[in-house]
Amino acid sequence: MTGRERVLRALNGETVDHLPLMPITMMFAADTAGIRYRDYVSDHRRLAEAQLRTAEEYELDYVSTISDPAREAADLGAEIQYFDDQPPAIVESRALLADKDRLRQLKLPDPAAPGRMRDRVQGVALLAARAGRDKIVEGWVEGPCAMASDLRGLNTLMLDLYDDPPFIEDLFAFVAAMETEFARAQVQAGATLIGIGDAAASLIGPRFYNAFVFPHESRLVREIHKMGCRVRLHICGNTRKILGGMGQTGADIVDLDFLAPLDEARAAMGPEQVLLGNIDPVRVLRDGSPESIATALMECHRQAGAKYIVGAGCEVPRATPRENLLAMTRYAQTH
Repeated sequence: MTGRERVLRALNGETVDHLPLMPITMMFAADTAGIRYRDYVSDHRRLAEAQLRTAEEYELDYVSTISDPAREAADLGAEIQYFDDQPPAIVESRALLADKDRLRQLKLPDPAAPGRMRDRVQGVALLAARAGRDKIVEGWVEGPCAMASDLRGLNTLMLDLYDDPPFIEDLFAFVAAMETEFARAQVQAGATLIGIGDAAASLIGPRFYNAFVFPHESRLVREIHKMGCRVRLHICGNTRKILGGMGQTGADIVDLDFLAPLDEARAAMGPEQVLLGNIDPVRVLRDGSPESIATALMECHRQAGAKYIVGAGCEVPRATPRENLLAMTRYAQTH
């Protein structure tokens, strides 16, 4: 059974030979291939090289174009700071939408135009050509809260939730429309799964999540499903208070950070939701032993139940020992 078949059958509730394995690898993948992270995020050929090598070495069931949250913002004109061996960062002190009125002037970027979005689309196409028959090819977009915080500034956005709900609605609607078209370009390039990263959503409570974020996350999931593609929702951080909403977005996979216990997610989302995760990526995966990793995964598996995909709670950290990530591989392949 190929990794692609394994994941799709698991999502369909069908029998698989063993658990799928889908940990997020970004800086870890670049290090595995000996590539500077600046090159990984700026050249889709280097990203694809690193993903393919990592997937082969650790027998992962997928490859992914996730790299950093600044692609869409860069193409909209936001100021981005680049580093040789760290992810790019949005310069929040000069946020693109420091003036709210500028939102009315923004036009949806074309993912096919020269820019960072096109580079990701090209990465999807290259991965699909080289591995799409055997592995899930994952594209990636930012969720409404995460992208809004990138454009407006995180602290300012938090105040807007209280001070200007109509602006929040307009901003989130713009983001959802942009990410829908970005997802469409990646699906057309060969993505079989689209990841939605909405990290900032973990910083707000259920009232604001349900009122503002959930409707637009759900809309984005529905639009991607109309394209015939599956969806993985990942919200970094402590999402315990919004687990119920996350499980109602319609995402095929809910990928949880280690701060949100899987048994709470299962109780909040019901028996049919596929859960992914979620051992502590630093204290358990990077700093633990193969034996402690297997024990931690066994507990995650027990809490999640049958509809479970093996992964870490967020990105596999760089400097994770090879034998530790291989312990995840062994657990997946023997359960």
